[in-house]
Amino acid sequence: MSDSLDDYRKSLWPMPQHRNTADGKIRRLGVEIEFTGMEINDIVDTIISLYGGKAEAVSDYEINVVESSLGKFGVELDFSYIKRISRERHESADNNDLEELAEAIVGAIAKQLVPFEVVAPPIAMNELWQLETLFQKLRDSDAQGTHASAKNAFGLQLNPEMPDCSAETIRDYLRAFLCLYDWLKMRCDVDFSRRLTSYVDPFGKDYVRLLLRSDYEPDINQLIDDYLEYNPTRNRALDMLPLFSHIDDERLRRTVKDDRVKARPTLHYRLPNSLIDDPQWGLIHPYRDWLQVDNLAMDKRRLDMVCRGYRKYLDNPTANLFTNWASSVSRWLIPELL
Repeated sequence: MSDSLDDYRKSLWPMPQHRNTADGKIRRLGVEIEFTGMEINDIVDTIISLYGGKAEAVSDYEINVVESSLGKFGVELDFSYIKRISRERHESADNNDLEELAEAIVGAIAKQLVPFEVVAPPIAMNELWQLETLFQKLRDSDAQGTHASAKNAFGLQLNPEMPDCSAETIRDYLRAFLCLYDWLKMRCDVDFSRRLTSYVDPFGKDYVRLLLRSDYEPDINQLIDDYLEYNPTRNRALDMLPLFSHIDDERLRRTVKDDRVKARPTLHYRLPNSLIDDPQWGLIHPYRDWLQVDNLAMDKRRLDMVCRGYRKYLDNPTANLFTNWASSVSRWLIPELL
């Protein structure tokens, strides 16, 4: 019965049009989700109860789950200062009661203001369905997401592995995302608290127009340089810095000095809210929305039509008075994913 239920759950998860990487392996996707309402040890225990493995503490506010059936999970309080002082105290032989008390006070305050974050390992897209059970278990344990409080600017982040890292493929993913950004924002219903931050800033119109030009055919160096000229920051709804660091870290670091940028062959999609406490919501919803971008990027004929439509919309100064692009673009989407 369990195998039948698992087969049914798996059948609900569509695969992208382009399933494999350049070396023939199933593409993977990493997931990060922020929430409050639980203690770190309870989060770790929940992961181990589902996927096995063992806990390895980095500090009181960072614990890894290693050797699970899915790979290595990270669980941490998303606050770099408290993580740093906790690490230093754990690594020091000169701990004293005052330092421990100060850390405890700062940590208690931090847990009221910032979320815990679960960072799942990269998982083959045909196995992503297994993560949905974790979301359900966290919800059952009173995890609280974006809408639980006005101060909860929490998000869910997807890190889809690229089919390949050619300039043409990356450009087409950017084009697909830019054309669908208004639709994605409408689908995500991005919370006001998150729009007040700079974490999910949209791309500027000048960069959008550059990318959508029909004659824009850069090599990889020009593509990276153009991106960094207009977007020298992690704070974009689609953060390209991890991918560009993977391709040419030296070129990236000439412009971006942020040590939080970690090289990996993935995009970093940051737009969705964390609705972990909503029983009508699950990982499958933002995943299916992302597949609209993924499949559009790999369908050149359809992408060309959407780009031409969006260029026409942007070039008409009165278009937004009479036309809603988020609704207009839906005619080019894949109905089965909606």
